[in-house]
Amino acid sequence: VQLQASGGGLVQPGGSLRLSCRVSGLTLDYYAIAWFRQAPGKEREGVSCFSFSDRTTDYTESVRGRFTISGDNVKNTVYLQMDSLKPEDAAVYYCAADYLPLGTSGCKLWYDEYDYWGQGTQVTVSS
Repeated sequence: VQLQASGGGLVQPGGSLRLSCRVSGLTLDYYAIAWFRQAPGKEREGVSCFSFSDRTTDYTESVRGRFTISGDNVKNTVYLQMDSLKPEDAAVYYCAADYLPLGTSGCKLWYDEYDYWGQGTQVTVSS
């Protein structure tokens, strides 16, 4: 199983970035993919998740309305479109996969739910 995160970089406040998480080795119909972030000295925080089972999404309150998560079954990839970026969004962003038992609805933003993790991609928001 591999989760490969990419798309991070340096952007000015108010700018945009799109992160990608390409997944291999999993049948995504049975998984949720989430993005987490961790800034220096802070705990890992759930940012957004996407359930391939029922196509539902969830967002932490601080990014709701600015970030959009989406999933592509054909490309086995989850995207996180980040708009109106703020300095407080700067962190290392990780993607992770959570197995969803049959009948599970929605997805969670609790990191201990997630079974597989990718490497991080750095997002820096600075003028």
